[in-house]
Amino acid sequence: MPHYEGDMRAAPGARFAIIASRWNPRITDALVAGARRTFADHGVDEAAVDVIRVPGAWELPLAARTLASKGAHAAIVALGCVVRGDTRHYEQVADGCSDGLMRVSLDHGIPVANGVLAVDRFEDAQARAGGSHGNKGEECALVVLEMAQLMEQLA
Repeated sequence: MPHYEGDMRAAPGARFAIIASRWNPRITDALVAGARRTFADHGVDEAAVDVIRVPGAWELPLAARTLASKGAHAAIVALGCVVRGDTRHYEQVADGCSDGLMRVSLDHGIPVANGVLAVDRFEDAQARAGGSHGNKGEECALVVLEMAQLMEQLA
């Protein structure tokens, strides 16, 4: 049986999208910068990466669905930051966003990396946006590069 595994090479002419929340901009801007840097480090031209900003994490799935339905992108990175507060709003936004992003990926057959940080404290987000736990924007860019290439192999 053949073995299939993606690598970090983007197909010639492939476009990628980064959709990012404007909420918690210190975090989301660092995540976007990490994703853009990773695409560039892996040979993706800056002009082949579209960056779309939305108000918050709740709006990410709708923007992802709209892009996915147009078929112009090989993969999508979704970035945001939801910090736990005193109400259930945190769970509603984090869970709804995650479920929506997965639905976009499955319904449209396009890799969508969920880089929405759902954390208890702002410091936890900082640790994952270029701090002691790395940069989840970078990690998501690597994931979509690999998955886009794998999807080409499996097609």
